[in-house]
Amino acid sequence: MAEGRFRRALRRLTADDEELVAEDLQEGAEKYGCSLISDAPGRAKVRLHGSLQAVTLRPQGGVPALEAELYDGTGTVYVIWLGRRRIEGIRAGVSIVVEGRLTESTPGRRTIYNPSYELIPQRAD
Repeated sequence: MAEGRFRRALRRLTADDEELVAEDLQEGAEKYGCSLISDAPGRAKVRLHGSLQAVTLRPQGGVPALEAELYDGTGTVYVIWLGRRRIEGIRAGVSIVVEGRLTESTPGRRTIYNPSYELIPQRAD
């Protein structure tokens, strides 16, 4: 047991920041009962956990649409809320769990439209 903690502590000291963030996000997926983005099946209802990397207002067909990039350490999914200009609490850097149907509207661009979501409180370090 102590050896496992030692190895983990050593790993955290030698890994770069991106690797550590990716590991933490993947642990969060397990904690919240979510699939990893890389393992999430297309055209299926999925539950994903990650961090919002960017949030942008991108109108689609004349309708406002709030678009966010969800990253979990294994991949990215675009999350789009149609008809919304902003949603309180949705901003870059926020940890979130989303649920919805995973689509691929254009090749290589996995998207969830109008997902239900739960904001995850930031832990105090």
